[in-house]
Amino acid sequence: MPEQFLFAMEVILNGLMAGVLYALVALGFVLIFKASGIFNYAQGVMALFAALTLVGIMDGQVPFSHIINATFGTELHHFGWHVPALLAIILTAGVMVVFAWLVQRYIFRHLVNQEPIILFMATIGLAYFLEGVGDLMWGSDIKKLDVGLPQGINEWIDVTTFEAFGYGFFIDNLDISATIVAIFLVAALIIFSQYTKQGRALRAVADDHQAALSVGISLNFIWVLVWSIAGFVALVAGIMWGAKSGVQFSLSLIALKALPVLMLGGFTSIPGAIVGGLIIGVGEKLFEFLIGPMVGGATENWFAYVLALLFLVFRPQGLFGEKIIERV
Repeated sequence: MPEQFLFAMEVILNGLMAGVLYALVALGFVLIFKASGIFNYAQGVMALFAALTLVGIMDGQVPFSHIINATFGTELHHFGWHVPALLAIILTAGVMVVFAWLVQRYIFRHLVNQEPIILFMATIGLAYFLEGVGDLMWGSDIKKLDVGLPQGINEWIDVTTFEAFGYGFFIDNLDISATIVAIFLVAALIIFSQYTKQGRALRAVADDHQAALSVGISLNFIWVLVWSIAGFVALVAGIMWGAKSGVQFSLSLIALKALPVLMLGGFTSIPGAIVGGLIIGVGEKLFEFLIGPMVGGATENWFAYVLALLFLVFRPQGLFGEKIIERV
């Protein structure tokens, strides 16, 4: 079997697993947009904040320690204990639920029936506010996140393929873990939306707010619920990206990579977010492999946005979005 073909297969596999990480972030956008019509610019910062909070809880770090020490002249930095990863994840999920309630209670409840641009600007303000709070609470230094996920090259795949074809596949264990987690997460979201009372209510709100209100569905509850779910998705994405590249403030920029995913898959489709993420992940890796050497490389930085631009021109609703029909 030609080595170039095997290398292309390795590129595709790595692209698929990178696409899953993109799709995890895009899922948060889709959930909130479906339920409330709000394009949540703060989704990337939510992933950053969740990862910062998780590391802080695990390490027993004192929140706002810099402010406390500057105000009272103390030297408090850590409580002196370490929290197990599973318990820290549960506590962080609780923090994200409280965050969802605060967002709905003090921000978006007062912006009902406002123009979409006003809601979008509110999420921009929320993003910068949350980023500042994360800095004040946990500091801005780069943090290592270790929740027990396997990392490094998968030796079993490497050895197996080397023995079979005389070639080694370099597949990261963390990418494999992220793929498995994403599959379970998407399956859980589909089961939740299809077979639970709250999931059916969420779909009803997504279809028609007024009709949902007329049958007794509480919009406030649904919006808190969907922001909580989006916060949990952000936590999962923050864990995966934080474990991969460290918890740092550039982590919030992963939201920018989710935008092309949304443009391809559609802003209202959960399957679209998954398929769009996989297309972007595989596409950018293959393009770099096939075309990159001809144009000087570094095509992964812009390929996704060029592809999204083409979709905006020829199919603005995306692959799975509802077709836009205008009557004049």
